[in-house]
Amino acid sequence: MNARRVVITGCGAVTPIGIGKEAFWSALERGKNGVGLIESFDTSKHPVKIAAEVKDFNPEAWFDKKEARRTDRVIQFAAASTDLAIEDSGLDLENFDKNMLGVYIGTGEGGIHTLEDNLHILSEKGPSRVSPFLVPMMIVNMPAAYVAIRIGAKGPNMAVVTACASSINSMGEACCCISRGDADVILAGGSEAAVSPLASAGFAALKALSTRNDDPEHASRPFDAERDGFVIGEGAAIFVFEEYSHAKARGAHIYAEVTGYGLSCDAHHVTAPDADGDGAYRAMEMAVRKAGWHADEIDLINAHGTSTPLNDKMETAAIKRLLGEELSKKTLVHSTKSMIGHVLGAAGAVETAATLLALERGIVHPTINYRTPDPECMLNIVANKPLRANVRRALINNFGFGGHNGVLAIEACRD
Repeated sequence: MNARRVVITGCGAVTPIGIGKEAFWSALERGKNGVGLIESFDTSKHPVKIAAEVKDFNPEAWFDKKEARRTDRVIQFAAASTDLAIEDSGLDLENFDKNMLGVYIGTGEGGIHTLEDNLHILSEKGPSRVSPFLVPMMIVNMPAAYVAIRIGAKGPNMAVVTACASSINSMGEACCCISRGDADVILAGGSEAAVSPLASAGFAALKALSTRNDDPEHASRPFDAERDGFVIGEGAAIFVFEEYSHAKARGAHIYAEVTGYGLSCDAHHVTAPDADGDGAYRAMEMAVRKAGWHADEIDLINAHGTSTPLNDKMETAAIKRLLGEELSKKTLVHSTKSMIGHVLGAAGAVETAATLLALERGIVHPTINYRTPDPECMLNIVANKPLRANVRRALINNFGFGGHNGVLAIEACRD
């Protein structure tokens, strides 16, 4: 059986710099910073006091009061992004075979707010007071399951958990599922809501986070020589992935076609990336090979670009190995994390939204806070100002703790 083509026809996003694709894009184009002092919990005893929070999200715009109390923030972000994506796609779910409708949503931390809240209750009031909704609010499959229940999707359903590669892997696996004929449409992406006392303390203990508490606006600075760690972010992005002929038959707007997907493992360390970038390179090479591209046909790389000393150096080495020295001086590279921090398991999805809009609108958003070039990270960084460019083909990179590597290759759709 010939593989079926997969396109993206809807985009929904909840981010620290805007809710909905237009608000998100407007902020990206302006280089808006989404990092600030944490407002959602008391940081007086915490070494890290900054994050990229979604501050204007009202769950009651999407749920009734009872439902909002019974869903963790990570589920709420996923559901809201899904609603936005479906609306954007024009998909008529009332007249759709729900057996051919799937949901693939990745997350790294799951319902960590619910877990923390109930640990306090257990400690202070005893086990009898723990919520009966603890488990369904906390477990990592619930964003995918809840969305399926909400929209009646009875087709393939999966919750991919590969740390910071979770949403890239979710989207890649969704495309594979459609390509082999197991679904016609899959709502796929990622959601994360891990700006919490426990998560912040844990990442801080690893020495992974920026400690620029006195200068949060400039804390996330991918590929800059003065970077000192990543900034935790939160949010979600969900997309309508659709079989090509199905999308054409209903006259859908097509943002892009997914032509390649690569994945690998470093098999190296539980947190540190392999310094030579071999795993990252192999995932990129696989995505490019499956897409049928040559290296000189890649217009843009939305880098993992975490703003940590180890990742950015490793990723530079991997990109240079993929492109060669000359092309690495020309191919555009940027990092969405400079504005929204690191959205962990949802990073790839939110960054895919940025990349889709770059293809559609011919503008590459800047990597803000890039002031001091690092000799070990010399790439063609789109720095500080947006760039008009005819982007036809792009890679989105994501690499997670444990050595998980995922790369998506997308291109303007060929009729």
